[in-house]
Amino acid sequence: MIQMTLIQIDNYGPWTVTPRPRNESDLQILQAELYADLQRQIAMKKGLVFYTRFDNLLAITNGLNHEDHLRIQRSIKNRYPFTISMGVGAAETPHEAQKKATMALQKEGGAQSSERKQILAVDSLVDPEDSFVQVAHIDINSVTETLTDIESAFDTNFMVNKAQHYLMTKLIKKGALLFFIGGDNFMAPCNGLSEQEIEDILVEINDEIEIGLKAGIGRGRNAEDAAYMADLGLEEIRDHNNDMWTYVIEKEY
Repeated sequence: MIQMTLIQIDNYGPWTVTPRPRNESDLQILQAELYADLQRQIAMKKGLVFYTRFDNLLAITNGLNHEDHLRIQRSIKNRYPFTISMGVGAAETPHEAQKKATMALQKEGGAQSSERKQILAVDSLVDPEDSFVQVAHIDINSVTETLTDIESAFDTNFMVNKAQHYLMTKLIKKGALLFFIGGDNFMAPCNGLSEQEIEDILVEINDEIEIGLKAGIGRGRNAEDAAYMADLGLEEIRDHNNDMWTYVIEKEY
């Protein structure tokens, strides 16, 4: 079972234009600082945060309980000009877990409601004995030689975004999620997918848009361990000159 937490800034849209529109640079800085702050706090419990639209973030939170979430909310309230609400859900696939988390929070009021403030809506939490996280760290093959050092910066970014779009489209059909994590790298929470299913997706994308991909797949009781195992798997593929599509490593406890 994987546990996902939706983090949503309360009433953020109206706040950005009240009493008048705030400087865009200030808003970008604030969003970046919030992301880094949440990543730091959730990582202390071996979770992992992904930005989606910055005013909304999704996190793998296996190992975080009710009080852990409340503590993070209090910390943000004390140091930021707004509050955050959270929805928490657990399921066999990441997509279903984030859906439960989203629905739990939506029942407490709209994202731009002035009446909803610092809500913690818990649909379900993972029992420690049932905690399991599988993530794939996906990387574009030889992006420096084929894109970064040849194409313009924006055109390279366009191709990375194209790969992201194809990955998202295929993974969501399997109940998995995908997040851009910088450079030419993506991370996919993918509980429920076999190694062969992930490899098939990478092969399909290579055939369709001629972008070669590889994936280290990590498994553990929490996001930190699973992500680190995935990183090690990716290094194994690189050490073998990218002649494998995937490599799985499971954390031993």
